[in-house]
Amino acid sequence: KQCIADLRVTDPRHDKRRIEGMKGSLLRDSYLWVLDNPDFRQWRNNDNQRLLWVKGDPGKGKTMLLCGIIDELERMRTEGQTLSYFLFQATDERISTAKAALRSLIYMLLEKDASLISHMEKPHAAAGRDLFEDTNGWQALCEIFENILQDPKLQGVVLVVDALDECLQGLPVFLDLVVRTSQNTTAKWLISSRNWPQIEEPLCKVAHRLSLEVNETSVTEAVNTYIEHKVSELARRKGYRDDIAREVYHYLSSNADGTFLWVALVYQELETTYSWNVLQNVKSFPLGLDALYQRMIEQTLASEDTESCKQVLALVATTYRPPSLSELMTLVGESFRMKTYREMLEGIISLCGSFLTIREDKVYFVHQSAKDFLMKSYPVVLFPNGQPSVHSQILENSIEAMSSILKRDNYNLRYPGFPIEKVKPPTPDPLSTVGYCCVYWVNHLVDAITNQDEGRNLHDGEIADSFLRTKALYWIEALSLLRGIPDSIVALDGLKQHIQDHPSASDLQAIIADVYRLLRGFRPALETRPLQCYASAIVFSPVKSLARKLFRGEAPDWVKCKPELSERWSACEATLEGHTASVLSAAFSPDGRRVVSASGDKTVKLWDAATATYEATLEGHTNRVWSAAFSPDGRRVVSASDDNTVKLWDAATATCEATLQGHTASVRSAAFSPDGRRVVSASWDKTVKLWDAATATCEATYE
Repeated sequence: KQCIADLRVTDPRHDKRRIEGMKGSLLRDSYLWVLDNPDFRQWRNNDNQRLLWVKGDPGKGKTMLLCGIIDELERMRTEGQTLSYFLFQATDERISTAKAALRSLIYMLLEKDASLISHMEKPHAAAGRDLFEDTNGWQALCEIFENILQDPKLQGVVLVVDALDECLQGLPVFLDLVVRTSQNTTAKWLISSRNWPQIEEPLCKVAHRLSLEVNETSVTEAVNTYIEHKVSELARRKGYRDDIAREVYHYLSSNADGTFLWVALVYQELETTYSWNVLQNVKSFPLGLDALYQRMIEQTLASEDTESCKQVLALVATTYRPPSLSELMTLVGESFRMKTYREMLEGIISLCGSFLTIREDKVYFVHQSAKDFLMKSYPVVLFPNGQPSVHSQILENSIEAMSSILKRDNYNLRYPGFPIEKVKPPTPDPLSTVGYCCVYWVNHLVDAITNQDEGRNLHDGEIADSFLRTKALYWIEALSLLRGIPDSIVALDGLKQHIQDHPSASDLQAIIADVYRLLRGFRPALETRPLQCYASAIVFSPVKSLARKLFRGEAPDWVKCKPELSERWSACEATLEGHTASVLSAAFSPDGRRVVSASGDKTVKLWDAATATYEATLEGHTNRVWSAAFSPDGRRVVSASDDNTVKLWDAATATCEATLQGHTASVRSAAFSPDGRRVVSASWDKTVKLWDAATATCEATYE
């Protein structure tokens, strides 16, 4: 059905197979230990233990362990039980957000039981794809998800989520959802992450832990099983004598330190080592991941094409998602591109000391810890002129390529009303080399201008200004085809803030402001009908809109009766809708990125100011809420209500931290002190009260 197609972000089953392929085949004997682990067995068999957190340091095999557990849960699944899972990856933007995780978990549940679609049909019929992607998308998804979990037809639901530390957007609200549904439904959660305090804090009171460091003996035995398997593979393929195979096994097992990733990286090197040299080579690998990474970078710096390797590593370390090989060809620039056709680029990647890998035509770091090592230990090698200079290089090469490739109707859709869901990229795809550039060039411009030497890109008439004045509509069309409009609205808003005081960028400021308003004002049409950027976006823009003037030649000639329009954009940038009663108060966060609103519907809502999208609802008051405000650091919210109380909220998790009780009538106003340590409240009981924000106790009453 269409609603399932609109819901789908990815199929986690395909992601699982791809990740297993990247990390090497899944070896059953290397994870079987966990099935007999007391913590796992208790979670599996005790109905009252519904949340298990597997935690461990980088390279300890958490992802492959959970892949193995998923396989075993599938084997052990009885009739009526349902398994759904998701694997976060920070290096893949598709699967690095809380919303993507929740959509995918729901998608798998619906795939396995089609009757559950009844929880989604009615709201989807009214809103379509916007149900999942508009301002209330997260709230709508949570409601659908929790209704599904409470469906009496659904028994024995198990939800597995890997690598929470690789969730780059929405981690606090996702953790809140996990905790909440583990307590108010019968669903069981199995989650994994690194040992991060920001993950441990919300889980500490409700989750049971399975620490890979605590289970060091079992993990070491599993690693040794993995080593035995890999050495057997090498011996068979390379023709090792038995004594050589034993010595290789002994060295690896003595130095692996319980780390699967260390073994996998060494194995990758040994694959290209001749059998007569294997003992000498294997003994050159040092103990520990960082020491191994050190050896790898030293080999890379001693290779025959050091400069090319450093440039490729710097580019991949600076991009916001893994580029495809075609996109990377664009980013390296003309001078490097001249000698780097595709096969040569693949060769240079292979020279990068196993730091990089190519999977499904995309270039990834072999592991997040590999990127972390380079960024921490070798920033001067990768970025001799600072990382902003690499951002600037990517920016300049992106604009050069987009200026050359982008044109009107890139996919030959012809009809202005052609719907995005029916678009099929042609072969060859004209956007394949500039897809990354279209979505992220603004982000690279923002990060480039942190370096004063890169300010030239902001000057009037320079590359950014010139590109927008000549190619803005073609770029917007490409953004629509690439589903990149929401991210670009956020990026343009950030760029506006960065350049508002730049002395040589008045023209650039003007065109950015105009394109920003056009994207926000016509977003529904642009996201669903790519060619509307040449129709409604031009026809209905204000008379003095820069984009309208610059691109009037692109307007449809079949519009004979021109509408009467205002001269300038409305002062209203966006309308935040979602409350069901009067909105009584609204305030910005100190950094201007969020808005908090208080309403007669008894709720407080949080909003993203750049995209005008809803983030969370703070529920708990039993009467209308008169006032809401952020703390000076933006981490907390205080609200005042007709229920005679003041509440303190965590702005990240949308949870109530404390209720301040003491007033005997409606509380009309509340605010934090400048240092955030105290709260003041004003009430119709004719008093003002001072509260300690840490202990939630009343310090004084002014009568």
